[in-house]
Amino acid sequence: KLSTLKGRGVDLAEVRAYQPGDDIRSIDWRVTARMNKPHTKIFREERERPTLIVVDQTQNMFFGSKVRLKSVAVADFATRIAWQTLAASDRVGGLVVGNEEARLHKPYRTTKAVARLLNDIADLNQSLSRETNTEITLHDAMLRVRRLARSNYRVFVISDFAGSLDGWADHLQQLAKHNQVTAVHVFDPMELELPASDHYLVTDGSERLQFYTGDQSLRSRYRDQFEKRAALLTQACQHDSMRYLSMSTDRTEIDSVQWL
Repeated sequence: KLSTLKGRGVDLAEVRAYQPGDDIRSIDWRVTARMNKPHTKIFREERERPTLIVVDQTQNMFFGSKVRLKSVAVADFATRIAWQTLAASDRVGGLVVGNEEARLHKPYRTTKAVARLLNDIADLNQSLSRETNTEITLHDAMLRVRRLARSNYRVFVISDFAGSLDGWADHLQQLAKHNQVTAVHVFDPMELELPASDHYLVTDGSERLQFYTGDQSLRSRYRDQFEKRAALLTQACQHDSMRYLSMSTDRTEIDSVQWL
């Protein structure tokens, strides 16, 4: 049975008979006395798994029809992951991606580091602008994550995964070659199902669109489009070192989610 020594870095793997070349400083004198033959301790390096949280705070996340915006849900999930990681005595860092910049936080094992990460999530959430190509920003951000997370990281990517699914799949699968990756797909209920049958007028501030949601064919195509995209994203996460989580903005039983 393995027993952890004080401090981080090594575990006691076994005690075996002394062999020529073994470090005499690792001799287990109690076992040696009991067995009347020299025995030595064999240590195994404890592999730390720091956590990186990729937080999407681009314009596409500034949408919500029930309970909260997608950007708020993402911030909530990222906060829970960060504190759970710190409680497990692992280092936590991340990359917060806004419309015009991405702020990198290297992993540290301190409450101040978590506070800085959460502050940037809130800051970029308040700096939203429609006049930016967010897909390019997200692509560049994922390249930065891949350069940092070279091996044995725990990586959470929290986003609605808008844009090119091929691009997302490539980034996630490259990360999963040497890390444990969780894709947290955040969506709003209205992205899955059109609102109740009626005439609606919507605008993005510059263009207006009117449509009728009583058309059952339209409703069916709308739902199928979402489900097909979610299925493709799920398929992209079919890897031993990956998992896919689907989280709606109106989900309330979040306390029961085991992120790590």
